[in-house]
Amino acid sequence: MFTPAFRLFFGFTAAAVAAAAIYGVASGSAGETEYFGILNVEAWVGVLSLGYKGGIGDHVGYMVLMGFAVLSAMVAFFLVAFRDADAESVAELTDNGQIPAPQSKLEANYWPAIAAVGVGAMVFGLAVSPTIFVIGLVVLGAAIFEWMLAAWADRATADPDMNRYLRNRIMRPVEYPVTAALGIAVLVLAMSRVFLAVSKFSAVVVAGVVATVIFVIAVVFVVAPRISRSVIAGTVALACVGILVAGVITAAIGSREFHYLGPGAEHGEHSDDHGAGE
Repeated sequence: MFTPAFRLFFGFTAAAVAAAAIYGVASGSAGETEYFGILNVEAWVGVLSLGYKGGIGDHVGYMVLMGFAVLSAMVAFFLVAFRDADAESVAELTDNGQIPAPQSKLEANYWPAIAAVGVGAMVFGLAVSPTIFVIGLVVLGAAIFEWMLAAWADRATADPDMNRYLRNRIMRPVEYPVTAALGIAVLVLAMSRVFLAVSKFSAVVVAGVVATVIFVIAVVFVVAPRISRSVIAGTVALACVGILVAGVITAAIGSREFHYLGPGAEHGEHSDDHGAGE
């Protein structure tokens, strides 16, 4: 009933939950007696109820361990649902109900590199900012999940096209909206840093130029339908990288100064603001 991979990751889940509970109790009363709070019933109630009743010690470490437990549980249930890539279970996802023999050669997988970036961001965030640490943790969790799913799909059949189809059928409904939302949010944040770093007039000019460039590129793509997808993807990628670079540079420069009049002034009036470099 339960596959070996399910038992492995479910064991990870149980171990992470136990570690989170002990850590949440011990870190909340490290300077007291009662064997680091182990005999404190109220602390155990707080930890087991996720803070709903009672308190938790170190919230960051507790949430990291609980997040690992949640990810392990998700992977475990995915594996048991697909029976560890069992051929008969995978065949149920195909149109004709048939599946080729498993393959031996695997395609290139770039998710380990992305997971390494997440680990680096977590280490950097520990010394600089908790926000960067959380971002690195999210990147690492997403990369590990995608990595495992890609490893499952690569070994599902002997046909790479079929493996890609199986993988996309599961992940594309999730990847497209999430990636689009994150991309829009990052681009909007980057453009806002640019607008805040320049003067009011320059912000209007920048907005007009960016809108014009986007419109011209869209018109060119429509008028010339023979442009390959690689050219379109490369153009969009270069534009996004340019906006991100501009956002990072202007964020480092800082926003312009806002000089507002006193309380007696009319509502909405303020003196001219200047750029960050003035």
